[in-house]
Amino acid sequence: MKRYFLATSLALGMLGAAHAGQASNDAGTHFQAIASGDLSVLMRGYNEAAQLQWLGGPLDGSYAGTGAIRSVWEKLGKAQGPLKATVEALEESVNPKGATVTANVLFVGKAPIKVRYVLVYRDNLIVSETWQIDPKLNVGPVAAAPAASAPAVASAPTY
Repeated sequence: MKRYFLATSLALGMLGAAHAGQASNDAGTHFQAIASGDLSVLMRGYNEAAQLQWLGGPLDGSYAGTGAIRSVWEKLGKAQGPLKATVEALEESVNPKGATVTANVLFVGKAPIKVRYVLVYRDNLIVSETWQIDPKLNVGPVAAAPAASAPAVASAPTY
């Protein structure tokens, strides 16, 4: 009986770990849409009154509403071109009122951008987004590269 209970508990635990929640799935789609520059996919994830807090770099500021947020993503796309996204330490917290997803994300285009990300969802749409640039964030292959082989990006702005 104990073995059956243990086996069932382990199986259910692995099933839960393998099944990401809706907000985590939406966040993954969001990060990929940023990387690919797909504005139609990116923008359909926002509530009309969403707010974006961008902390650090040339786009630093507070943006309210989908029009202002769209212009930020357009500027990033023009400045960086296509990006490769690496997502690590993604966590989701959910209750009946909404969900919060946090993640460490490395975007690599013309320059690497290390971002501590926070997305808040209500009714399956983003209502609040924080893009916190953190050059010391331990994320992705750039973080693991030895200092001597790290790319020189001193003249490139960090977005």
